[in-house]
Amino acid sequence: MFRSSRLRMIVAGGAALALLAACGSDDDDGDDAAAQAPTAEEADDDDDDEPDLSDLPELEQVNIGYVSAVDQMGVAMALDIGFYDELDLDVTLADPFPTGVDALNALDSGDVDFVQVGVPSFGAILGGMDLVYLGNYSGSASQLTQDEPMALVARADSGIDSDDLTTLAGKRLGVSEGTINHLYVLRILEEAGLTSDDVEIINTPPPEMGVALETEGVDAIASWDPWPITIEDTVSGSYEVVRGGGYMAFLGYIVSTRSYVEENPDIVERVLTARAAADQWMRDNTEEAAAVTVRWVPGTEVDVAEEAMQYQVAWLDGRFSACNYLALDLMLQAYNDLGFLDGTYDPNDHFYPGPILNVMEQHPEYFDDLPEIPEAAAIDAGYTYDRQEATAACPQG
Repeated sequence: MFRSSRLRMIVAGGAALALLAACGSDDDDGDDAAAQAPTAEEADDDDDDEPDLSDLPELEQVNIGYVSAVDQMGVAMALDIGFYDELDLDVTLADPFPTGVDALNALDSGDVDFVQVGVPSFGAILGGMDLVYLGNYSGSASQLTQDEPMALVARADSGIDSDDLTTLAGKRLGVSEGTINHLYVLRILEEAGLTSDDVEIINTPPPEMGVALETEGVDAIASWDPWPITIEDTVSGSYEVVRGGGYMAFLGYIVSTRSYVEENPDIVERVLTARAAADQWMRDNTEEAAAVTVRWVPGTEVDVAEEAMQYQVAWLDGRFSACNYLALDLMLQAYNDLGFLDGTYDPNDHFYPGPILNVMEQHPEYFDDLPEIPEAAAIDAGYTYDRQEATAACPQG
C-alpha cells in the first residue's frame, strides 16, 4: 500500500533540523561549550522556529483501490504529484487488483472507500451491492463509442487473420469473464458473424495472459492496456489482430457505496477534484505520466507505458453527460441479452452526478481541453435518463 505523506515530511524536516543542531560543534573545551549553550530565553526563541503542526488542517483518511491498467493511473498520479495533499486528503492506495471484480470485493468488505470499475459493477449491483457511479475514470462525455484502450492479440501461428476475423472460429480466446474485455471479444465476434459458441472462452486474468499465450494455452487474448502491448513486447511472434475498432463504449466509472457517499459528500467531491486535476496533467504530460506508470503497474516497461498512453489520454474524461448513462444502459442490456446477466437495472437508480457536476462547475480549467459536451447531452443534478432522448443527443463517435 502507498500513502500520501505531507505530514510525515514536515515532521521529518523538523527532526532533521534538530539533528543538525545537535551535531554542529566538535569543540572539546567544556567552558567554551558552556559559554555557547543557549540561554533559556534563546531556547524559547528556537522553539518558535519549529513547525507548528497545530496550524495544519486535519487530513481526511481515504482508501482507494485500482486495477493494474494504464487508464486507471489517475489515482496514482494524484498521489505522486500531490493533488490529494492540496485538498487535505491522506490517501492510501491498495496494492493493484488484477480485475474490477477483485476491486469490488475489497470495496464490499470495507477495505477501500472508492474503486474504479466498469462492467463488473453490473453483476455486483444485480447481486445486491448498493453502488453509485460518481464520475468516469475512462470514457467520454461527448460521444458514445470509443474502445481504443482495448486490443486483441494473437500468438504466432494461431491462424488468426486481422483482415478476416472469421478466422477466430474454433480458437481459444483468453478473456477475463465478466469484465469489459469479455464484451469486447463478443462484439468482435458479432461483427465477424460469429457467436461465443464458435470459440472457446477461457477465463484468464490480464496478468496471466502473456503466459497463457506463450504456452499455447490460448490462441489469442483481449484486454486493456498495458497488457496487449506488454504481451506483444515479450511473447515472441505475437501480433495485434485488432486495436479499438469502435465496437463499443469503453466503460470506466469511479464508484463507491451509496452509504459512504451520503455520509462523506465533501470527501467525495475532493477525491473527484484531485482525479480531474491528475487526468488533465496526464493529458498534458504523456511522457512523464508513462514514467510514473511503470512504478504503479508491475512489470510495465517505460516504452510500453508510453505507447499505451497514446491510446488512453483522449479518454481520460471524468465528466458526466447523458452519453455516460446511455453507454452503461446499452452495455447492461447487451450483457443481459447474451445471457451473462440475470436482469438489468435503471441507470437513474445508481448514477450520482451531483459531486462531479460541482467539480465541473467549480474547476472548468480541468476539462477545457476536452471535446465539448453536446448541448442536448448536458445534464444537471436533477437529470432523469431516457434512452430514446440520450440516443438522439449523443454522437456515436
